[in-house]
Amino acid sequence: MRYLKPTLVLAALAAALAGCGGGSGSVPSDAVATVGSQKITQQQFTALIDQAKRSYKVQKRSFPAPGSPEYQTLKNQALQYLVQRAEFAQEAGGMGITITTKQVDARLVQIKKQYFGGNEARYKTQLKKQGLTDQQVRDDVQAQLVSEQIFKKVTGGVKVNDADVKKYYTQHQSQYGVPEQRVIAHILVKSKALADKLYTQIQNGANFAQLAKKYSQDPGSKNQGGKLTISKGQTVAPFDQTAFLMQTGQVSHPVHTQFGYHIIKALGPIKPAKLTPFAQVKASIQQQLLQQNRNDEMTKWVDKVKKDFTHKIHYQAGYAPPATTTSTSPTTT
Repeated sequence: MRYLKPTLVLAALAAALAGCGGGSGSVPSDAVATVGSQKITQQQFTALIDQAKRSYKVQKRSFPAPGSPEYQTLKNQALQYLVQRAEFAQEAGGMGITITTKQVDARLVQIKKQYFGGNEARYKTQLKKQGLTDQQVRDDVQAQLVSEQIFKKVTGGVKVNDADVKKYYTQHQSQYGVPEQRVIAHILVKSKALADKLYTQIQNGANFAQLAKKYSQDPGSKNQGGKLTISKGQTVAPFDQTAFLMQTGQVSHPVHTQFGYHIIKALGPIKPAKLTPFAQVKASIQQQLLQQNRNDEMTKWVDKVKKDFTHKIHYQAGYAPPATTTSTSPTTT
């Protein structure tokens, strides 16, 4: 569940799916839904759909026709984004989370600096282009700050112990291995006739590096006389097999691949495969597992909130989402 990102700079419509409350409670005429004590107004919903329309237009895509499955999906996503935002806002109060105007101002300054170079005129131009008001952006920023603080609260006690890190390293050693490597040089040309001609010249004593600089079609190595370091299994099969079977100093006959014809020279011996020591990757594994565990913890919290609000969400006629809306894992920004 990707949630609560600033509308202005990240998306015209967040595809966030939260708990789908059912029920048939009383919903005010100017609202599309109520979430606990908070109502989601028709104006909020329409504004989000309008943003989606502008986004489609910028991408030169046709906006889904009302009544179509695509439009219904978009409608559900827009509403459930607003539902989730309301859920989070209400939960935040009970968790002692308060977002001040000063915090919103500070984050908005960051956004303006990152996306508009701190230029207020460019920011306002973008607002106009997307049909947004400054207050709408501030509302989105506040919602994002709420979600960030909830994430910190919920996942603050999550830890990863050394045993788990070591276990992951042991079970995924293929990710931390360095395959066999070799320094070679090659000349790539398009025709077999030219490749045969160059091979003959090399056998007769011509300088390999000079020929590579003159004839090779490989822009990544030609200026180095065709020299490059390759890892076993990471080049196309015919090239890879030849390069790792040759003796040091040997020059291959032309090898055909989808790129053309290669003449390969083994410049050095094969360096054996090795495993990156645990100490060098421990910190990165620990961080990876910590983020994964935090996301898992957040998922459980979101599922609980979803369950708690099941009978607290009521929709205006025609706005209730399908009963089997699914969600993905929560992420932070």
